[in-house]
Amino acid sequence: MTETQSFAPASMIAEELQIPLSGVEAVLRLFAENATVPFIARYRKEATGGLDEVQIRQIEERHQYLVELEERRGVILKSIEEQGKLSEDLKKQINAAMTKSGLEDLYLPYKPKRRTRATIAKEKGLQPLADIILSQALDLDPYEEAAKYVNVENGVNTVEEAIKGAQDIVAEAVSESAKIREFLRNYMQREGEFSVEATEKGKAERTKFEQYYDFKGSLTQFKSHQYLAIRRGENEGALRAEIALDEERTLPQISSLAHLHLNSPSANLLVEAVADAYKRLLRSSIESDLRIDLKQAADREAVDVFASNLRQLLLASPMGARSIIGIDPGIRTGCKCAALDETGKYLDSCTIYPNIDEQRAAREFTAFFSKFPSHAVAIGNGTAGRETEALVRKVCAELPEQQRPIVVMVSEAGASVYSASDIAREEFPDLDLTIRGAISIARRLQDPLAELVKIDPKSIGVGQYQHDVFQPLLKRKLDEVVESCVNLVGVELNTASAALLRYVAGIGPGMAKKIVAHRDANGQFATRQSLLKVPGLGPKTFEQAAGFLRVKSSKNPLDASAVHPERYSVVERMASDLKVELPTLIGNDSLISSINLQNYMASDIGMPTLVDIVEELKKPGRDPRAQFEAPKFDDSVREIKDLKEGMILNGIVTNVTNFGAFVDIGVHQDGLVHISALADRFVSNPSDVVKVGDAVRVRVIEVDVARSRIALSCRLSDAPQKTGKDDAQRPRSGQRRGSKKGKSDSSDNAKFGHNPFAALKK
Repeated sequence: MTETQSFAPASMIAEELQIPLSGVEAVLRLFAENATVPFIARYRKEATGGLDEVQIRQIEERHQYLVELEERRGVILKSIEEQGKLSEDLKKQINAAMTKSGLEDLYLPYKPKRRTRATIAKEKGLQPLADIILSQALDLDPYEEAAKYVNVENGVNTVEEAIKGAQDIVAEAVSESAKIREFLRNYMQREGEFSVEATEKGKAERTKFEQYYDFKGSLTQFKSHQYLAIRRGENEGALRAEIALDEERTLPQISSLAHLHLNSPSANLLVEAVADAYKRLLRSSIESDLRIDLKQAADREAVDVFASNLRQLLLASPMGARSIIGIDPGIRTGCKCAALDETGKYLDSCTIYPNIDEQRAAREFTAFFSKFPSHAVAIGNGTAGRETEALVRKVCAELPEQQRPIVVMVSEAGASVYSASDIAREEFPDLDLTIRGAISIARRLQDPLAELVKIDPKSIGVGQYQHDVFQPLLKRKLDEVVESCVNLVGVELNTASAALLRYVAGIGPGMAKKIVAHRDANGQFATRQSLLKVPGLGPKTFEQAAGFLRVKSSKNPLDASAVHPERYSVVERMASDLKVELPTLIGNDSLISSINLQNYMASDIGMPTLVDIVEELKKPGRDPRAQFEAPKFDDSVREIKDLKEGMILNGIVTNVTNFGAFVDIGVHQDGLVHISALADRFVSNPSDVVKVGDAVRVRVIEVDVARSRIALSCRLSDAPQKTGKDDAQRPRSGQRRGSKKGKSDSSDNAKFGHNPFAALKK
């Protein structure tokens, strides 16, 4: 941006993201009107040109960056102007800077700082001598000039002291040169080598970072998970790392940028000052900048991995409105059983102790099941999970076939977090934590999305180094994923918890509690429109939220669909034109197919919205999630010691990282399928091959019982891997499930690092 250019974020964003300017302007205008991302993406397609949520969030993120950049530009210009040092040339450079780092480089010489060697030298009056060295004057001998500055009262006792002080000023000037900093930053990024070695502590004891004890890698080819693993190793005192450059090649280039003139009498003094600037000031500063950049890039990639996994988990197949008994397995404290009705309402509980008396436990569970016959039994997949499953299956096998429930292992990751949360205490103030956990396990089977929104996403365990990344970034991204999933599926207004309602577009935590309180006090909402009776809920909130809320009991069938109330009149016209009642039109493919959409286009409604309306009329309130299918594990394999190399087993993908995928095979410990073993062809991105929740067939290739590590392969034969640049085909897999093991948080598996099998082969 030049001095004469005005701040025009829309045009900048459109150019950077390659999105039509009209779409960007529409999004920014809607944001200014407090519109939400899900609402804009779903109900304002004509305005944006059909931009999706990803593009809209990119616009939002980039706009925020540019606004912050502009605010910082103003602060810097004001600061330098107040110092009386804002020249026209500097002002143009500052106005042209389009990155925060570029702005800070320009501001650095004028930034208030503590006393340095250079400032002390300036106080001694040595700036003119430094200027001679910097100018590389051909007609001035620096030593002769330095003699003029020898002054005991000023603290300059000798010519050498004068020269040294002047060089300190030169070194700082070199280190604060925006041009030199930009060069070195780019050069170090392009040519730098990340060098890692073990510390004395690392050498003295065996750690999970051993593969990095003597590690070197180009910054241009560095993987995000490598950097996060190394950084954790540094934080734990096992590793020492630096970005190394060839000084013999680097220093001459910096000297050239400092206008070195080989024939100048001051040439050697400038070379020495440049070397000092590089070693004492520049190298550590630029390395710090680059490590921040590496961390930010690694954070973004790790957060994207987590977000992708979380999305798959939240959109897992629901069993739906079925009665369920949830079991939180335990050994010492027993197995807590909780019965729920079709709506998820808690009915009763009991505790059985299979580990103490299996026969008695079987009788007690049979009695409990007889009292609360259920469609399914959901069993947590933690300690004693498979043993409890075996007992339940044995009991159920003795029931008449028509009464036998489906027995499903369900991920209990985060259930303990929910049990002790404020939400759980509000829902079940009189129940023990373990009973709350059993209820959560059962509800996860009924509707994973509705239950998992009650838990901090970080506790679900499908991330990659999530405890190491920038937490505000992680929270914002995961909240966006939850918001996107909730609004994609839609929410039943009369049964949703406040925890679920808070993610509906435009509502938020406070309004969600008000809605639930109003519902509790006044009974169920009869229509969407009756939502406006909630205190504090105005037209704007209603506009944003209404389309994502469902009222299945409403007299108006459109209230149970994703058609927005602002478009009800259009649908009513369609029914009127076809001479049928509204309920007759909804779901009638032949009638809907006969509608000529051109007849309903207007200034405020175009073809994209009309197409969405028609699709919704065909299948009103449809759930976009896949149909539920219970996972099936090998009954002969329950513990890691049961595994043998070469076994072919069923598994469920629980976590996808940059270096592979973790798979639950029913032994309480997830196995790792390294990226090289995911398919018979070259794979560059594991998420292109498998997703969280995929059912896969895997081969056991290595087992380390002592370390509880399992190496798996999706290549079921020993045939050598084919390599190439083609995208890998997804291995054969079944339906995604609602039951997933969540204990494979790769932040807890940093031991696998870049080569996850290294530790297994020791």
